[in-house]
Amino acid sequence: MSKVQSVTVLDGDDGLRLDRWFRRRYPDLTHGRLEKLLRTGQVRVDGARVKASHRIAPGQVIRVPPLKDAPVPAETERPLPKGSARDRDTIERMVIYRDDDVIVLNKPPGLAVQGGTKTERHVDGLLPLLIRPGGERPRLVHRLDRDTSGVLVVAATANAAAKLAAAFRQRNAKKIYWALTAGIPRPYTGEVKLALVKRAAEGERERVHTVDEDDDEEDDSGARRAVTRYAVMDTATTYAWVALMPLTGRTHQVRAHAASLGAPIVGDFKYGGVGAKGLGELANRLHLHARRLRIRHPKGQILDITAPLPPHMAKAWDMFGFAKDDKRDPFTE
Repeated sequence: MSKVQSVTVLDGDDGLRLDRWFRRRYPDLTHGRLEKLLRTGQVRVDGARVKASHRIAPGQVIRVPPLKDAPVPAETERPLPKGSARDRDTIERMVIYRDDDVIVLNKPPGLAVQGGTKTERHVDGLLPLLIRPGGERPRLVHRLDRDTSGVLVVAATANAAAKLAAAFRQRNAKKIYWALTAGIPRPYTGEVKLALVKRAAEGERERVHTVDEDDDEEDDSGARRAVTRYAVMDTATTYAWVALMPLTGRTHQVRAHAASLGAPIVGDFKYGGVGAKGLGELANRLHLHARRLRIRHPKGQILDITAPLPPHMAKAWDMFGFAKDDKRDPFTE
């Protein structure tokens, strides 16, 4: 690298530590040298001095100085990662669409999208196994919860990543989730407008809580505006097949909003408590699936992808006689 660069943080790197961000992109830059660059102000985030532990956010700009002593090998010069047969089979089975710019995965439940404390196996760590000869490392542009399955879009190039991340950031992506709820929302269709704030009650782990919202994006309590449209697709006894479309992208938004309707998602004990327990043959696993995503492709056309249900949800749909291949969009304007 011969000159200073200003690199914009993408959605896929939301919450990442700055030192880890550098380790991913500049593997030959040692931690000690990075610390020196930070101490001397040569590396900055949005113009401010920060520490290596700083958590970055989408849209922030990272100043990257010339790194002559830490050249980054070109993608074409790096050997293709081998990985274990198990890992390669896992990630290849997840692919439901691929072209030169975009890879779409059907993420299984239980697999984290990114690493963290005590999380060594995750989608981001498996992505290098999808590199084609002469190609770039695929990049995450959005996330799903560990226990949520379904459509996960990955950029195959840096250029595609920038365009896809912008579409998510500007809320130009239409995401539809399917859920099995313990309880039937009333009315059958509607919109939940409840802001979300993260906090932990005494003796509990942190989670988001719903609060009445005003028109502001964020208030003094830290609550952030959140809106979700929902539609009951079918019912069986006290259970409902519900389609949900978040209009904002908050952590655990769909789960918290479903619970606020008195219809928590089956298997979601964090927000539904014992009321989320599945009875009979229903699995006590989260019954939430990112069913469909509609987004503009980096080349300009509309990409509209649907992902099949995971086994435990497909079993529930069969039990209740719900239509697993239903193609209705209840949110068509």
